[in-house]
Amino acid sequence: MSNPAVVPFRSRRAAARASRPEAGGLRAAPGVSARFFRDVVSSLRNGVIAITRDGRLAFMNREAYRILGLAPDPADTGRPAAEVLRDTPDIVRILMSAFELAHPPNRAELRLRGTGRVIGYTLCPVRDPKGNLTGAALLFKDLTRVEQLEERERLRDRLAALGEMAAAIAHEVKNPLASIEVMAGLLKRRVGHVPDASSLLNDIIVEAKMANAIVLEILEFVRPIRLQVEPVALERIVDEAVSMAASLADRGGVSVTRALPPGLPAVEGDAHQLRQLFTNLLTNAFEALGGTGTIRITGKYLPAEGDGDHGDAPGQPAAVMIEVSDSGPGVPEELRDRIFSPFFTTKPRGSGLGLAIVRKIVDAHDGRIDLRVGPAGGTTFRVTLPLAASRDAACPFGGPGTRQAPASWR
Repeated sequence: MSNPAVVPFRSRRAAARASRPEAGGLRAAPGVSARFFRDVVSSLRNGVIAITRDGRLAFMNREAYRILGLAPDPADTGRPAAEVLRDTPDIVRILMSAFELAHPPNRAELRLRGTGRVIGYTLCPVRDPKGNLTGAALLFKDLTRVEQLEERERLRDRLAALGEMAAAIAHEVKNPLASIEVMAGLLKRRVGHVPDASSLLNDIIVEAKMANAIVLEILEFVRPIRLQVEPVALERIVDEAVSMAASLADRGGVSVTRALPPGLPAVEGDAHQLRQLFTNLLTNAFEALGGTGTIRITGKYLPAEGDGDHGDAPGQPAAVMIEVSDSGPGVPEELRDRIFSPFFTTKPRGSGLGLAIVRKIVDAHDGRIDLRVGPAGGTTFRVTLPLAASRDAACPFGGPGTRQAPASWR
């Protein structure tokens, strides 16, 4: 007599095989259509791009269009991926590498040329149930904001160490410089009737004052910024910065064009610091042009992007973008990574702190600054400032403490 609790091995295996989905596929719940799965992928907070084996675009979701700065177009499906993504050749190169690499990249990072966005991505070969390679899929996320925050932390650490060293050196140098200036002045009174000696002492006094000004500028730079936040109209700030920069550098015949749209929303920031930011950029442009050329100042409102409440990459808040462009010779490629570094300068008498101060002020406002150089020359500094200032970013290079007076521009 058979035992009903005992199931023959062959029957168990057949039942298990019948309950499994087909190889390479997923069994959908009753009533769930293929459209539902397409909507799932379209709604992901990650960008998804899929191509066929012959390089044609099979799918691209809304987030992928947004991150790459492209306008969604249903007609893109079926077109060559290289044509649809011609403005982002790095993405095309990565997708096509899926057909050549034995081990496609997983959790890699890439900075997109043109937009400057940083993405984290994973490349997945697509195979049919028989294991044949039929296409490739790229999953990626916008990590630009994360990269900015990490870079700010790295800059904070570098400046903390630099600040301690610079402050110690500056205090040691400041007193001897003052003594040199005073003694040269006293000596000049005694030998002022000798033309050669008087001229030499004048040079000593001028150089001592210049060295002392650099020491004071270094001390000011390494101090933490405490923002005095208020609604700031950037149109007024830019107009004032143009006048201030013209008084600090030889404007000559340089033409300045302001093309800011009317009704540009105010940002929450420190008016004095923002005025210094644009004064430094414009002073730098005047000096680069050498008395001839043009400067164009443009701006626009950037609506909020993404959603920082979910996932590991914060969304981009609503912001105002201001661009300061000049028709000068541009910045050599080998210097572009160092241009915002403290104490880096190509000027014979520069302190190397002008653009470093710009970067510091932008970071204090939780903003972003980018440098672009045209193929035929010309430099553009793009400053992006969020409408609402982050309270955590109010003092990026030091801990909370006494509110500091705004740094004065020299």
